Amino acid sequence: AIKMIKDTFERRLAEQLRLTRVSAPLFLLKNTGLNDNLNGIEKPVSFTSFELNHDDEIEIIHSLAKWKRLTLADYNIEPGYGIYTDMNAIRSDEELGNLHSLYVDQWDWERVITNEDRNVEFLKEIVNRIYAAMIRTEYMVYEMYPQIKPCLPQKLHFIHSEELRQ
Repeated sequence: AIKMIKDTFERRLAEQLRLTRVSAPLFLLKNTGLNDNLNGIEKPVSFTSFELNHDDEIEIIHSLAKWKRLTLADYNIEPGYGIYTDMNAIRSDEELGNLHSLYVDQWDWERVITNEDRNVEFLKEIVNRIYAAMIRTEYMVYEMYPQIKPCLPQKLHFIHSEELRQ
């Protein structure tokens, strides 16, 4: 059921935001600079390859932020379209507990926008599209498992951070 929910939401979100699936790398050469230094103190898991120059250190990827943006550019993704991916990583410095593990399976997406799209109204539109994918997924769960009643509100209410501050 969890896999079905993940797959359904992934498809719905891809439809809503015009996203294409792209496979994420498991590791990168350190000298590419694409592996984000998340908080400045985490050390990526690294190794060298017998087949490569021993000076070429390889890092297990632990963040896709830079990689996603480069991928958008490499694939010449037009504004209004984007990518989604699933990252598998090892974060050796993670604080272990109920919420964190050494192994990370992170689903992520990125979309090209224009300078004109950098505004609150556009952001609200994107949030509403994401939420529409959630609503459709919730309804599909209800159809398959009628004992699980839909509980998400049909409409979102937006509050600006300035309103919260006041």
